Amino acid sequence: MAEPREGALDDATIAARIAAEIPAWRYEDGWIRRTYKTASWKSTLMVINTVGHLAEAAWHHPDLTASYAWVEVRLMNHAAKGITDKDFALARKIEEVVSWQPGLEGAGLEGTPTDPRFAYVKYDK
Repeated sequence: MAEPREGALDDATIAARIAAEIPAWRYEDGWIRRTYKTASWKSTLMVINTVGHLAEAAWHHPDLTASYAWVEVRLMNHAAKGITDKDFALARKIEEVVSWQPGLEGAGLEGTPTDPRFAYVKYDK
């Protein structure tokens, strides 16, 4: 493999950090990736808009692919031509926000109902 550019992490570091920080993500074809399964097109658009807001606020722009019931998020630092700390920071924030289940916190927010008409993300847990 070619030497990573300045700021880009090597494959072993990427694999270790994925396992430790964002285990639902994977490293493939030079990108860190995560596919979120959703309940419907409406939910897919909500995930896309959430990722878009976080990425724009962080001034880092992922590639997205979407279909009726899923969204794939791909991160890679284009300037560094590889994975950097910036990719991991954004991936952690996306994971935190999209995977948030308020009903599990026991606070005042109950989360989305289990009724399929109101379903949102298909949570891993």
